Amino acid sequence: MSGARRASSHERPLGRSFYLQPTLRVARALLGKVLVHDAPEGRTAGRIVEVEAYRGPRDQAAHSAGGRRTARNETMWGPPGHAYVYFIYGMHHCVNVVTQARGVPEAVLIRALDPVDGIDLMRARRRLQEAPAWRLCRGPGALCQAMGLTRAQDGADLVGSRLRILDAPPVPPPRVARTARIGVDYAGADALRPWRFVVRESAAVSGRRSPRPDAAQPRSTRPARWRFRAEPTR
Repeated sequence: MSGARRASSHERPLGRSFYLQPTLRVARALLGKVLVHDAPEGRTAGRIVEVEAYRGPRDQAAHSAGGRRTARNETMWGPPGHAYVYFIYGMHHCVNVVTQARGVPEAVLIRALDPVDGIDLMRARRRLQEAPAWRLCRGPGALCQAMGLTRAQDGADLVGSRLRILDAPPVPPPRVARTARIGVDYAGADALRPWRFVVRESAAVSGRRSPRPDAAQPRSTRPARWRFRAEPTR
């Protein structure tokens, strides 16, 4: 496989100020942007189609709930625009985008990507040689495996390192939906907050879904179609 490519002159990583916006605004705005990782074995990239916002000490679903600060979540405390990568369930990595000023421990979890580059490398990492592209980064653990992300990328500067997020046109409101976050039932009332943002009808979106199979496609290769509540106008 070819070596990692350097960032080209036409690429535009998101600037630091992007990550200093309110966390919910950052989460919504990340939809459609492109996560890129230039690893020694090659480049992988995907368009962001699903995220969740975590809003610091008052959010019982956040790693920083109650002001918790440990070696594991230190990156979450800033500065903004860095990757917070953690290991979970003894088997998966998850990548987050740190938001807000230093000392305000908020972040956005990237849950799914629509692959756009390095798809063969993603298949090799996932050991899914025949899988359709939409399966490769569907869910935060699958995403990190496909993109080659581990704790080694914790703290990476997303503004100018080999792991970065490129600017791209925003996803229009009719194509975006909001739901409660996944897997945070322990968080009480915070579990119900609609802080998960998804691109409607994207096959790569993980988690809750209402499939309507297309009989013309084999079950193993057809994506699910999604029904979501439309994004509120405010």
